Amino acid sequence: MNTPKYKSYSLHNFREIPQLKTMSEENLFAMEVVGNVLPFKANSYVIDELIDWNKVPDDPIYVLTFPQKGMLRPEHFDQMATLLSDKEDKQTVHEAAQRIRWQLNPHPAGQMEKNVPEFKGEKILGMQHKYRETVLFFPSQGQTCHAYCTFCFRWPQFVGLDGMKFAMKETELLVGYLREHEEVSDILFTGGDPLIMSTKILGSYIDALVKAKLPNLRRIRLGTKALAYWPYKFLTDNDAEDLLALIKRTVDAGIHVAFMSHFNHPQELKTEAVRAAIHRVRETGAEIRTQSPLLAHINDDPGAWAQMWREQVNLGCIPYYMFVVRDTGAQHYFGVPLVRSWEIFREAYKKVSGLSRTVRGPSMSANPGKVQVLGVGKVNGEEVITLRMLQGRNPDWVMRPFFAKNNPKALWLDELEPAFGEEKFFFEEELENTYHEGMEPESAFNLE
Repeated sequence: MNTPKYKSYSLHNFREIPQLKTMSEENLFAMEVVGNVLPFKANSYVIDELIDWNKVPDDPIYVLTFPQKGMLRPEHFDQMATLLSDKEDKQTVHEAAQRIRWQLNPHPAGQMEKNVPEFKGEKILGMQHKYRETVLFFPSQGQTCHAYCTFCFRWPQFVGLDGMKFAMKETELLVGYLREHEEVSDILFTGGDPLIMSTKILGSYIDALVKAKLPNLRRIRLGTKALAYWPYKFLTDNDAEDLLALIKRTVDAGIHVAFMSHFNHPQELKTEAVRAAIHRVRETGAEIRTQSPLLAHINDDPGAWAQMWREQVNLGCIPYYMFVVRDTGAQHYFGVPLVRSWEIFREAYKKVSGLSRTVRGPSMSANPGKVQVLGVGKVNGEEVITLRMLQGRNPDWVMRPFFAKNNPKALWLDELEPAFGEEKFFFEEELENTYHEGMEPESAFNLE
């Protein structure tokens, strides 16, 4: 298989994309307006192989990668459109964009305030440690992607928002932190996309972890969109064989390697390249777990999810999560109400066999933890939403059911009110009184 020519597009050269030549100036200008606030990047594989241009502007992969006017609220869109129409200087446009970005909740769920751990008296801005067993690691060379998803909650990583970027180079600091924190069994390489890095750089991190022989480190996860957006990373890139060898020797060393692969629509699973890439990854002994948020305008259809889960299982992947769009960026555009999210999940779940029912959702990665919507119904005469945590800042919160008043419009946990006359959800007082800014996760609660 030959590698097709790779070309990357951003706000600076998107008008060169051949398929956009017939698009109206109004639509192109709208892309430019949104792209000056939220990040845009696409590559030739996504444009040529995944988007059905006969269905644009409704094609799901087109909406997934190209800026949409509705992604900005009308007042923000008009502000930026006026500046661009008046041909204001770049600094003025940049400052206006920054002001808008700060209104979009750039780091939800306490990522910056509560998840950043300390080591030897200093905050480590290239890591997050929210849940006891798992550390998130942001290698500095992996803080971009082959293409940017329009819904991405990590958009601040890509727009130069001061103080809002996670990144770290020092493997020694990472190893030292893991050695000191024996409760950590899993490390998740994330970004951006760690598989945007060369194998040489990725290997410098992974090999250092393996060489350290940390008895507590049992699993390495790679959060990536590379299988969907550039499968040739595993097939014909210059270092593809080296990458597969790196994964295999890590598995052979006794470390479980899991690709946390983002697939947002069945279209991403249809090319010969992605199927071959999945096969090659699985040959190394690594497993592939799949996840995606539920997205209005893209995959808010039970049939699409059922088709995606079935095809993933056919290819040897493990359906893992259906997420709820986070409360940041363009949530107002992509978000699906929690009640409707549960209905879509249930309808899709009913359509697949047991091997696809490893998937969990719909799940919100909220401040207290990963909150799953279990169902909607009537209890003691009151219409309620039943929820539970799949992960929690305090592990004792996990799997305890709790109830909210039914609110068909709510998109997020903070829009829900406790049912049955309760003033707060069971975890709220402890969260407010125990976990405060600057406290390390492992010292916030008794994690014995």
